[in-house]
Amino acid sequence: MENTSPIIRWQPDEALQRRSGLAAYITWLAQKKALVFEDYHQLWKWSTSHTVDFWESLWEYFEITAHSPYEMVLNSEEMPGAKWFSGATLNYAEHIFRKANETHPAIIFAAENTRINEMSWQELKKKTAALADYLKKSGVKKGDCIVGFIPNIPEATIAFLAAISIGAIWSCCSPDFGTGSVLDRFGQIQPKVLFTVDGYHYNGKAFDKTEAIKKLQAGLPTLEKTIVIPYLETDKPLSAEEVFWGEVMKNTTAYLSFEAVPFEHPIWVLYSSGTTGMPKAITHSHGGVLLEHLKYLTFHNDCRAGERFFWYTTTGWMMWNFLNAALLTGASIVLYDGSPAYPYINQLWKLIEASKINHFGTSAGFIIACMKTSVSPATDYDLSSLRSIGSTGSPLPPEGFEWIYQHVKSTIWLMSMSGGTDVCSAFVGGNPLLPVYEGEIQCRALGCAMDAFDSAGKPLDDEVGEMVISKPMPSMPVFFWNDPEMKRYKESYFKMYEGLWRHGDWIKITKRKTVIIYGRSDATLNRGGVRIGTSEIYRAVDQIEAVADSMVTCIEIKGGAYYMPLFVKMKEAKTLDNLLISELKKVIRETCSPRHVPDEFIAVADIPYTMSGKKMETPIKKILMGHSPEKVLNKDSMKDPKAVEFFISFAAEMKDKLN
Repeated sequence: MENTSPIIRWQPDEALQRRSGLAAYITWLAQKKALVFEDYHQLWKWSTSHTVDFWESLWEYFEITAHSPYEMVLNSEEMPGAKWFSGATLNYAEHIFRKANETHPAIIFAAENTRINEMSWQELKKKTAALADYLKKSGVKKGDCIVGFIPNIPEATIAFLAAISIGAIWSCCSPDFGTGSVLDRFGQIQPKVLFTVDGYHYNGKAFDKTEAIKKLQAGLPTLEKTIVIPYLETDKPLSAEEVFWGEVMKNTTAYLSFEAVPFEHPIWVLYSSGTTGMPKAITHSHGGVLLEHLKYLTFHNDCRAGERFFWYTTTGWMMWNFLNAALLTGASIVLYDGSPAYPYINQLWKLIEASKINHFGTSAGFIIACMKTSVSPATDYDLSSLRSIGSTGSPLPPEGFEWIYQHVKSTIWLMSMSGGTDVCSAFVGGNPLLPVYEGEIQCRALGCAMDAFDSAGKPLDDEVGEMVISKPMPSMPVFFWNDPEMKRYKESYFKMYEGLWRHGDWIKITKRKTVIIYGRSDATLNRGGVRIGTSEIYRAVDQIEAVADSMVTCIEIKGGAYYMPLFVKMKEAKTLDNLLISELKKVIRETCSPRHVPDEFIAVADIPYTMSGKKMETPIKKILMGHSPEKVLNKDSMKDPKAVEFFISFAAEMKDKLN
């Protein structure tokens, strides 16, 4: 539950406020537009009530390079159907290379037990040009799809930039995805070219993917070319059809040019988790994500030219796209391929010191995992370069804030943020002008007209409700692939509130205008008419040292009663006995409420997660409610498909009681 008097963990000093990208924009608005605001919240209100003026101001402020001008900023504020900057043509990649310089590297790369390598902007440009030239000579045209089955390595960034520079559409999956899951994704968009590695390393082990590549080639009949990156150093081609990366890079005279595309031309296809059916092929636009990424990274992340920006991610998560977007600011991006905890959980903290990272992004789960170990980054490493930590993926509980400020850096700017694949950015997140309250997200992002709504569609003040966005944003998807009448699109966002985007999170906008997210609203726990988010239970459970992980759900059973089990994964050599169950009950009762003490505590070997690191609460809930596992989950989209087997068996055993 929310603390009535939350601790202020951080305050921006005057120097930061004065030098911040957000302050520069506020000054520009005053000088160029005669717009003066008392504080950030007044600025936010203007940005959401004057939609056209705000987004047009970003076009001017960031000096967007347009090959043809826009005729209209926005045709209508109705959703869905909003069309942005009609008539304008541009290219996202062109804006990245506007920041090329000889002073700072473009890419810094590290992997498990390897030395850190740097790539200059000159090398990045030369390799992107070589690849773009090769693709064009291979017959790739504007609007063709190019896919990558590839880890978070520099070659992935080069392939992405080359593809979008010529107007092709990019899409990628991490090589740890199951082959069926990859085909479910790539098969929808009929790719012409596949980039792939022969294998990858994770947790100190090598994983050969040559058989998977053959299955992908067989399952993607539109493929005309496969380009292999010998990441495991296997130089033997799979067949006569493949081209090796080194051959493509021999072209050293190619010139990098940029295909001008309409503002709403697709830039990439991202995918929903696919745990409950065919993944949605979510398509974003060049112009939409360009404005959004410039806005968020410059104003809310305060990322600056010459700084070093890191986020731990795979290519299968939208944060990979967001990480590459930091190049738009002139920052160097730091890529890491491998396990964040191999050989030890201190691996990424060590990387901060070695790479002199300024902005470090991770997941709430990683912070909690560190919190439960003896790692002490503040004493073990030189973190003097570090000025911000970003956290996303799931709500970061107050205890996570406390651990960061006690064991990482007492002066750090900790930014919890939340958005998603749907906008490839954050709706809520950091702010260099506002304080950080423990357990809370600093603000709603500029241009995001977001509120908590009740079931009747009315905004709530300082109460928990559905996250709803009432004004269009340019980075909302332009469409879902293979959804010509936008049926899935409308069902995904506009089914509950007509004309309003329901995101599916359970949130509160506090009196301080901060934001608290309680988890997914479809996994909300309802006990005796009182609803709380799953994150509140996890916050309580995480206080128990012996527990490694947990999952809670609540379903309605016969007679209108509710059944709420807590599934617990114990740390090695620890047991879920009666004493520990009593301890769990006590901490949940005191932290949440007596009525939210689970009905049963069940030990499990593992907790099921999606590939993007989200707990599979909704599919597990549906399985317990009697739905067919085949219909509500796709094992290929799971981090470990074996993790769900217990829940399927448990649901079968409990069928009579639960249904």
